[in-house]
Amino acid sequence: MSTVKEAVEVEVPLRAAYNQWTQFEEFPRFMEGVEEVRQLDDRHNHWTTSIGGVRREFDTEIVDQLPDDRITWRTVGGETQQRGSVRFERLDDSHTKVELTMEVEPSGLAEKGADALGVIDRRVKGDLRRFKDYVEGSGSTGGWRGRIRPGDPGSTY
Repeated sequence: MSTVKEAVEVEVPLRAAYNQWTQFEEFPRFMEGVEEVRQLDDRHNHWTTSIGGVRREFDTEIVDQLPDDRITWRTVGGETQQRGSVRFERLDDSHTKVELTMEVEPSGLAEKGADALGVIDRRVKGDLRRFKDYVEGSGSTGGWRGRIRPGDPGSTY
């Protein structure tokens, strides 16, 4: 597995940055190659991506979510294998550090080659830059502030 770690400072309060990140269905607005994210329930999302001409669909499960602190996920089933965490750190009343760490298992020759050339690192860096522009330009569009703990069978609003 390859590990990618990137961070960006956004000029919005911690709560706004966190809330915007919980709006998973808006990810295609700032994540390159993400065509659609459909939230299935509090814990599960269905993704459709098209990266380098390779179209994939997969599901993710949120395994740990603590408002204003972190969201941790993993893929479930399918051929795409990844897990990651996004962390939020208050810098002051109007600035937040957003740090994304992902472990990705490239599948297929094209994906392994792209990984070796640093394409995944550059894509994540670009996605965070676009998130910065998006959250600073649009303001928070809502948020889900529920708590999910590892091992929880589910969560409620």
